[in-house]
Amino acid sequence: MDESLERIGVRPQTLRIIALERVRDAIIEGRIKPGERLIERTLAERLGVSRSVIREVIRNLESEGFIENTLSGPRLMTLSIDQAQQIYEIRLLLESSAAAACAEAATRETGGQLRAALDEIRQAHETHSSNGALRATTRFYQIIFETGGHDIAWEIVQRLNGRISQMRALTLSARGRQAAGIERLSRIVTAIEDRNPQAASDACREHIREASHIAASMLVEKQ
Repeated sequence: MDESLERIGVRPQTLRIIALERVRDAIIEGRIKPGERLIERTLAERLGVSRSVIREVIRNLESEGFIENTLSGPRLMTLSIDQAQQIYEIRLLLESSAAAACAEAATRETGGQLRAALDEIRQAHETHSSNGALRATTRFYQIIFETGGHDIAWEIVQRLNGRISQMRALTLSARGRQAAGIERLSRIVTAIEDRNPQAASDACREHIREASHIAASMLVEKQ
């Protein structure tokens, strides 16, 4: 773990939430590495909070899929190639179906919301805010799932969100992926605006398959 976790100088009622966001950001941005042990005392000292707050943070991160408990203590989850492929297969099924349903139910407002989320993603990339890009991407998909009425599917995606965020962070680090990803997402939005369920589903599948291939290649390189 590097030294860049910023100490929390204020102590509002939302202290646990702030600490959770700081540690989650460090994970998504790669400042805490896969397989690295999360030590309560170290995190508490870095952030300037109590160890009880850190224990709550670790429990939250475990429920989000970021952390696994081992005999030596909580560690950041390490994804295998097989696990990554399973995640992408789940995403492909759920997201392509949600995109089709969204296209059927879409209104002019839906297109505006998706375009606004896409602009947030683009701006985050321009300012090199990987966490901002991931948050905006999550919002983008939330609009698609909720508009399509796929609430249960979105709950499933949220339970996998920690691992999905790790995979998105990995693929976004690939050269040229940011521009290509935005182009793929734009095609999904266009199909939804056109009220074309099949085109929305196909565009979503193409986007996920491309991300899956990039992730598999990068995980092989890390072995």
